[in-house]
Order: sequence, then structure tokens, then C-alpha cells
Amino acid sequence: MKDLMTVISFTMKDMVKRKSFIISTLIILVLIVVGFNIPKVLKSFNGDSTQERLLIVDSQQIFDGTLDSLKDMNLGYDIQIENASYEQIKEKIENEEIESAIVIEPQALNVKIRYIVKSATMMKGVPEELMNVMNTMYTNLQISKLGLTQEQLQSITPNFEFSLEQTEEEKVSGNVVAIMLLSLVLFYAIYFCAYQVSSSITTEKTSKIMETLVTSTSPRIIVLGKTIGIGIVGLLQMIVIVGTAIISAKLFLEPEMINSILDMSNITPYLAIVTIAYFILGYLAYALLYALTGSTVSKPEDIQSANTPVAILAVVGFYLSYFTMMNPTSELNVFASMFPISSPFCMPFRIMMGVASVTDVVISIAILIVTILVIAQVAIKIYSNAILNYGTKMSIADVIKIYRDKSN
Repeated sequence: MKDLMTVISFTMKDMVKRKSFIISTLIILVLIVVGFNIPKVLKSFNGDSTQERLLIVDSQQIFDGTLDSLKDMNLGYDIQIENASYEQIKEKIENEEIESAIVIEPQALNVKIRYIVKSATMMKGVPEELMNVMNTMYTNLQISKLGLTQEQLQSITPNFEFSLEQTEEEKVSGNVVAIMLLSLVLFYAIYFCAYQVSSSITTEKTSKIMETLVTSTSPRIIVLGKTIGIGIVGLLQMIVIVGTAIISAKLFLEPEMINSILDMSNITPYLAIVTIAYFILGYLAYALLYALTGSTVSKPEDIQSANTPVAILAVVGFYLSYFTMMNPTSELNVFASMFPISSPFCMPFRIMMGVASVTDVVISIAILIVTILVIAQVAIKIYSNAILNYGTKMSIADVIKIYRDKSN
């Protein structure tokens, strides 16, 4: 145990002292803080109000003064209602007193609506939501002039109440944005932290540090110590990144914006505990694979090619879970939550969506643990015989030969 703690301590100190680790972490934290400040910066450029200033002109009073009620509706506009000519509207737009204007002109058989802006672009079309509201207001106004009773009015213009229901026995609930962010963070943490294991092993082989480690402790202790040490640093890095994102969101974003993007009601302590557990298990699975590939090369420039099969495996696992998010109750999604290479990315979001039972989680974790034990047995055996290889990159045939050698 003392030797294991020594290797873990040495690995953690080596990781946090690396310039690449420090710089990449700082860049990520800065980007998070800057990213959450973008809405505030845009708001400062656009003035105190983020709502578009809109002038509505109803010189003929065909709405009988009912347009004032638009000001109380949350339509995304700072609405002004007054009479103005086209030249006055043009001057107001050029002076940036308003961004746009709506001029209502009655015709013989219809009502003409002129929408005036400074420059028409593909991104600047007619405000359909506002037009629909005004259309409804005008229709109700004309119906009310017919002298109908309240019951007759309600029968003509009923209020439809919509609800979304599903026939699946498993009820799906959750926020897709939060789910995708969670999967991306897990993939980043697991993939890049596990990748550091092979990089660390190859670097130490190049600097001859490995010879000192091997003479002082067993290869089994080395591979476990380095895997655990880098994993602890990676977990702490993930906690710092997620913590910075949460604090930045609370400090720099408006509550309405946060609620519209993320549904925080599904983020529970149970989800947090399971997510951390899957991070640890997923990291161990991929880290042990990277330890295997790292021990087969002796030059840093060969790391990329040696790690390619494991990297492909990780990407396949991530996309298998990512693309099944659109149908979380499908059989393929259930398979992805059980399959060891994809379950670390898939199962946490199934829990967030409310479609994973405790039994599903237990089975998934059991499969993942068995897979880790198998990978560990293979990786440690090959690692023990390949770490002192300073020759050329080992081929797959060489790796298989080492594993089958019963004398090892």
C-alpha cells in the first residue's frame, strides 16, 4: 500500500506541474467565464434593454385603442404606439430611436400591414408571432362588434389547451441541452485523462525514470498507481471546470435564461453520485487500455498511432450514446447504456431522463466492473513485460505473443 501511495503521489505531482496541463486548464476556465459573459457584453452594446424598439402606427384607429395591451405581453419588443408619417418613421430609425415600425392601413376588403426596417436581411423577417397576435386581436374586436353573447364568443374563439403525452411505459423527461453537455463533459474528462496515462508511461520510458520505478516496486503497482493518480487529478479538474461553469452561470446569466436552457430540476444528488461513479469506472477502463498501448512504444512521436485503436473505440462509444439520445427508450439506447465502451456516456443521461431503473444501473455497473477486471488482467500482464522495451513499436502480434507466454 505504501508503494502504491508513493506512485500515486508522484504521478499527481508530475501531472499538476506540467505546463500543458496548467495552460489547458486555465484556457478552459477562461473560455467558460468569457462564454457566460457574452450575453452581458451583447446587452451592453445594445443598451440596457435587449428588446427591439418597435413603433406601431394605427392612424385610422381600426384597433380602437386595443393595441396598448401589446405592451403588457411578453413578445420581445419595446412597443411604442403613436401616429407618425413615413418620413418621421425613417428619421426615427436613422436616429436609432427605434429599430422597426408597423404601419396599419385599412383597405377596401382587408387590412394592409407595412413592416419598416432599416435594412431587410434573411435574418430579419416579418415578426410572425406579433402578426398572429394582432390578427387575433383584430378578429376578436370585429366579432365583439356583432353583439354576440359571451358563450357565443367562446364557441367561436375557443381556448385550446395542449398537452404532450406518450404511450411508452417509461416516461421521458429532461432537458436535451443539459444531457448533451453532461455527455460532452464526461467524454472530455474520461478520454483526455485516460490519454495522459499512455503519454506519461512513454515519457518516463524515454527519460529512463521507468527503470528506477521498476527496481523499487512491481509493475502492477506502477500501472495501478499511475492510473489512479491521473484519475484523481482528472476528477478534480472536472469538478473545478463544472464548478466554474455553475458559478459563472449564477453570476453572469439571468435566471430566466438559465431556466430556458437548462432544466435543473433533473439534476439530483443521486445523478451526481452515479455520474461520478461512471466517470471513475469509465476512466479506469480506458486508462488501462491506454496503459497497454503506452507500454508498447518507446518514442513520444509513436504515441498517437499506438493510441488510435483505443481512441476509435472511445469515439464509437460516445457517438453510440450521443445519437441514441433522440430516442432514449429504444432498444439501441438500452444496449448503449449496458455496453461497456458507451455506458459511461449513456447511463447518466438515461437517469436524467428518468428512464433508467436502479436495476438497470446495477447491471450496467456490474458489466463495466467485470470488463475493467478483464482489461486490467490483460493490460498489467502485457505492461509488465513491455515497459522496458526501448526498441521499435511493438506490433499486435508481439502483444498477443507476450500475453500468451505462460512464463510471464
